[in-house]
Amino acid sequence: MLTRVRAKVQGWIIAEAKLMHRAGLKPNMVSVMGVVFGILSGLAYWAAGSSTNIEIYRIYLLLAVLLISLSGFCDALDGALARLYGEITAFGGFLDSLLDRYVDAAVICGLILGGLCEIPWGLLALLGSLLTSYARARSEAADVPMESIGLIERAERLLIIILASIMGIILPEVQPLNVGIILLALASNLTVAQRTFHFYKKTRSKK
Repeated sequence: MLTRVRAKVQGWIIAEAKLMHRAGLKPNMVSVMGVVFGILSGLAYWAAGSSTNIEIYRIYLLLAVLLISLSGFCDALDGALARLYGEITAFGGFLDSLLDRYVDAAVICGLILGGLCEIPWGLLALLGSLLTSYARARSEAADVPMESIGLIERAERLLIIILASIMGIILPEVQPLNVGIILLALASNLTVAQRTFHFYKKTRSKK
């Protein structure tokens, strides 16, 4: 079931990548679009938390979900564009990874500043999100593959925030975004620990 869903999603992304290519868009341009959507999503979360009107709160939260979804879509699209048309470059990969960190930080900071999550958990989630990516980058720089190692990666982190946001629109009184951030904080830092242990095992065996 999941394999079929993944295949359909990949096919849709490839089709969209072809459309973007015909429109003259390059992978790095799509990456920049993704970070703009991500930063706007963080601002929408901030505005949602600052609102005292429940309907305005829901509108901003829905806007944040749409923007973060567009940002994630752009993140998938830029890689598909680069692979389809032979435009993979070292700088492109570096820029994509760098901009992803800005998006992660913008979204979580928006949640913290808007008071949509408790500050300690928000900071722990931010730290875990950044270190998850750093652990992979540092490991792969030492020729130790890290793809799929750990409980959650970036796609899962975004999915947790999106689902918690949707629940926040439906049931704002139960503060599901705070619960989502707690889950994200625990899962992302567990992923860092898993990657650290994996790197230790691989380098120890090589030694």
